[in-house]
Amino acid sequence: MSDTVRPAALSGPPPGGATADTGVATAATARAHARAVVREEWNTPSRTARDEDVIDLLLVVSELVTNAIRHGGGLAGFEVEVADAGVRLLVHDHSEAAPRSSAGAAPPGHRVSGYGWPLVLRLAVEVAVERRPGGGKTIDVLVPLRSVPTGADVHDRG
Repeated sequence: MSDTVRPAALSGPPPGGATADTGVATAATARAHARAVVREEWNTPSRTARDEDVIDLLLVVSELVTNAIRHGGGLAGFEVEVADAGVRLLVHDHSEAAPRSSAGAAPPGHRVSGYGWPLVLRLAVEVAVERRPGGGKTIDVLVPLRSVPTGADVHDRG
């Protein structure tokens, strides 16, 4: 399953043949959309995502969308795809520059960036950065989701 959204300010078809336009233009709306996809599409009567994994997913969504807005020339598209192992996020922006990590601590009183990318690398099990044919890039990550143990699973652990 795939659910793709584009920022409301952009027109035309989203990259990758998107199927929905929910007006995602901020990290907050992207988080709400990703949470809804987990609730409505990943969760089933026999499988519910663990809260801590959903929190990790929402953190990755925030980092990637915020980076696209701040450093990528703006958000060009946002896709959420349900996979057996979790949720795949595709964040499209207008810059071809690859994400960078900051080294070391920031001087006291200074705001810096670059610390979210290592967090994304730690929380996602697959990460790819690809140039888009029309310019810009897509960051494609798979964030794992585990199911809350059922009563049988808890008893089997001893």
